[in-house]
Amino acid sequence: MTQSTLQYQLAYKVHPGDGPFLLLLHGFISSSAQWLDNLQALGKVCRPVTVDLWGHGDSPAPEDLHYYSPAAYGRQFNAIREALGAQKWFVCGYSLGAGLTIRYTYDYADHVIGHIFTNSNSALADEAQIREWQTTALKGSENIRQGGLAAIEKIPVHPRRARTLPTHIYNALMKDAAKFSPTGVANTLLGTNPNTCIRDIASLNPRPVLLCAGDKERRFRTNKLWAVENMANLTCVSFDAGHGVNMEAAGGFNMAVTQFIQSLT
Repeated sequence: MTQSTLQYQLAYKVHPGDGPFLLLLHGFISSSAQWLDNLQALGKVCRPVTVDLWGHGDSPAPEDLHYYSPAAYGRQFNAIREALGAQKWFVCGYSLGAGLTIRYTYDYADHVIGHIFTNSNSALADEAQIREWQTTALKGSENIRQGGLAAIEKIPVHPRRARTLPTHIYNALMKDAAKFSPTGVANTLLGTNPNTCIRDIASLNPRPVLLCAGDKERRFRTNKLWAVENMANLTCVSFDAGHGVNMEAAGGFNMAVTQFIQSLT
């Protein structure tokens, strides 16, 4: 399926750079603004392409829940690749985005050179966590549909609580937060969050993968160990950072990703 045949299309932006394209996918109730401190450095070895999730940033918010599945996201990513004229590219996912880019790499391995991901408790969720999300997704999505942006602001990972981030990134994320679509966020809770676990395919991961882990996030430590022990073709680098490793430790993240891309090109 090509981009021209898709009724709805994810918003994306190509940034200055040299080399292969690199898809950068943000997390739940975040935006492409989270990559502000990475674009220039990564542009020395690739051409960054920032993509917004449904209902986030400049992307539309389809009512049809089908669009929010990992498989449907994969078709969107591949349509973007085709529109760019790239036979192969790199992909990088943050948090919720990581489960989507890892699954995309598995489904479209012939078009991926290598991939990167950061702390993602959704991608590496165990069965108990998945059951909890499945149980609470309907109620949570209805609360957001009824409460709108005020209800979204109550979600613990809303950027308004990320005050340890660099000020310019925090301000940019807060500006984008005003554009969140309640429909898009609600459908993400229903159709995306509970379905992004990649534990079933981790041992079959077909391409070199770099995990940039923020070790300050305690809840991710067990999942990080699981990934190191079970994910094929994985290299892990750790940083003195929390969940937002690419923002909190931008210099180290940029260097690690740069070296990873150079090693494969």
